[in-house]
Amino acid sequence: MIVNQSGDNFIMMAQHDHAQASGKLVDNWKQDFIMRSKLRQLADWAVGQHDRAWIPLDKHPKWNEDKNRPYTFVDYPLKEKLDAYVHGIDDIEKDSYYAAVLCSRHYSSFFPTDSHDPDIKHFLDHERKRRSRLKKQMDLEVPRYLYDLHFKRLQFCDDLSLYICMQEPGVAKEEELSWFKNGFRQTFDFAPQGMISNWLDKYTVSVAPFPFERPFELSIPYKLVTMEAIDNKGLQQAWDQADVEYRHVKIIPGK
Repeated sequence: MIVNQSGDNFIMMAQHDHAQASGKLVDNWKQDFIMRSKLRQLADWAVGQHDRAWIPLDKHPKWNEDKNRPYTFVDYPLKEKLDAYVHGIDDIEKDSYYAAVLCSRHYSSFFPTDSHDPDIKHFLDHERKRRSRLKKQMDLEVPRYLYDLHFKRLQFCDDLSLYICMQEPGVAKEEELSWFKNGFRQTFDFAPQGMISNWLDKYTVSVAPFPFERPFELSIPYKLVTMEAIDNKGLQQAWDQADVEYRHVKIIPGK
């Protein structure tokens, strides 16, 4: 769950809805930057499905007593989150070995490889073995440069969607989250220094250099859940009964 607080209200976005927005971003990627192919179709599909692991968790949001708000994807209890990651990648594997490899690498990148936490070590080892097995089961060999490019596209589209979802629309650059203030971490041939986004107003986000075919619009669903409703009904019922609203954003080239 992505959770932003506004006064006594919580703006709550399901992770899979954010991932679907990531998929719409990658659908608009410039064809000149990467050729259309069966592998690209699978890689693009992975972008839109990469947070499928969160679908069952977000149906039943949990309350964080320490922070007096719902748990987010950042601070969600680790063991439950790791178990969900494994099951989510299992689910993706049923449809595409390559998409599962990309999503496994994506989730594994969240944790240091030298972690001493036993749950993290077990998860990383399990996913290393999964990727090795699936690469052997795939009926085609993926060049390393293409695999890395597909992975970076997944992570960039994930980050840009988070940029849109995790912040107040129209936020000033100096007030942005530290994750995004200095631009995105991924570099590409057309963006050797990386890319950077700005909120131009409450409905417009610029990206430079621009990786997409043309300007386009996104609509991302969310629910506004009030503290009053949570106090009166509990988080689950407050979430279930809140109306679905949409964050509408236009993506345009930056300068």
